[in-house]
Amino acid sequence: MKKRTIFIIAILAAASAIAFMALKPKKVNADKINIETAKAETGSVSKTVTATGTLEAISTVEVGTQVSGIIENIYVDFNSYVKRNQVIAQIDTTNLVAQLEQSQATLDNAKAELDYQQANYNRLAPLNDKKLISQSDFDQTVYNLNKAKANYNSAIASHRRNQINLNYAFIHSPIDGIVLNRAVEEGQTVAASFNTPTLFTIANDLTQMRVEADVDEADIGQVKEGQRVEFTVDAFPDDVFEGEVTEVRLEPTVTNNVVTYTIIISAPNPDFKLMPGMTAETEIYVQERKDILVVPSKALRFNPDQKLLLSYMSARPKPDGPEGGQIPESNANKQVTGNAQANQGNVVWVKKDSVIRPIPVKTGMDDDINVEILAGINPGDEVILDMEETGKIASAPTAGGNPFMPGPPGRR
Repeated sequence: MKKRTIFIIAILAAASAIAFMALKPKKVNADKINIETAKAETGSVSKTVTATGTLEAISTVEVGTQVSGIIENIYVDFNSYVKRNQVIAQIDTTNLVAQLEQSQATLDNAKAELDYQQANYNRLAPLNDKKLISQSDFDQTVYNLNKAKANYNSAIASHRRNQINLNYAFIHSPIDGIVLNRAVEEGQTVAASFNTPTLFTIANDLTQMRVEADVDEADIGQVKEGQRVEFTVDAFPDDVFEGEVTEVRLEPTVTNNVVTYTIIISAPNPDFKLMPGMTAETEIYVQERKDILVVPSKALRFNPDQKLLLSYMSARPKPDGPEGGQIPESNANKQVTGNAQANQGNVVWVKKDSVIRPIPVKTGMDDDINVEILAGINPGDEVILDMEETGKIASAPTAGGNPFMPGPPGRR
């Protein structure tokens, strides 16, 4: 009976030892713990809205003609720089000069008729006052004078119109700028009977351009005049151009049930790199803060594995102890437990020398890359972004594996 009792006690002791060893947490070698950190430093945080637009000149004028005829001379070409009122083309003036000469002759005839009727009136008016002529004869004289005046005025207007048409044969540039398009050739006939044909397209100063961008209705509420904009074009993928929102138009555009709004962005172009018609990929900075203390947003999302943290803290030297000293495991346990309780809300884990501890922080603006720190840590503090065990080796397949899976070469 005693032997049996001793045997049972021995079995229970062995089972307790095995259970203790199985349940005892296995320590991780602190040298195999990799810690990713970053320093709190001065930076910027911003939120942007993206939109696609087209580059255009601020002022573009289509130059046409108000008279019909044959293009006799063209004085400018594509990309020519022109000045205001400069003659850029001329229409054949043969017919226009003939019409002007004819109207001049008509005007001279009307003037002669007016002079005759005026003299006749001046001669008969005193006789009519003395009742020496009939009233009907004097009325006819007045009628002839008024008719001569009307014909003379009509001849003046017709002559003036023909003079203007002759001037229209000389096409002038309405603005200072550059010729973007020339739609006619010398010898080509243009007809201005029903609409004004476009001869040239002239853009104003290309050193100042603009981008017309379409912003989705979900983002338009954040876009305001005066916001900074950065944009790129495919022609210069490595260059970033800057501009500013100058106008937010209220008129919506609906395409396939998608509502967008047009915004105008100024685009300085001192180097003439930008050209009308280029597609611009824009980023509108709807919120932006510069020269502030920031840390990566990943630091606020970091929550350490307590076993790794315990192993690391237990194996590290004391901050103020002798070289090679260890932090007692009981103290490390207390610190880890306190850290776990403190890791609520906005907390970053700061590594100073060999000590890791959580610090509550007050945060501001967050752009999912960096977050603004208003209080809690100082510039230069080293915050932890990630902690993981390195050097893990995949475990070998156990004997209880799938018997249908092929084994390694040479294994039976």
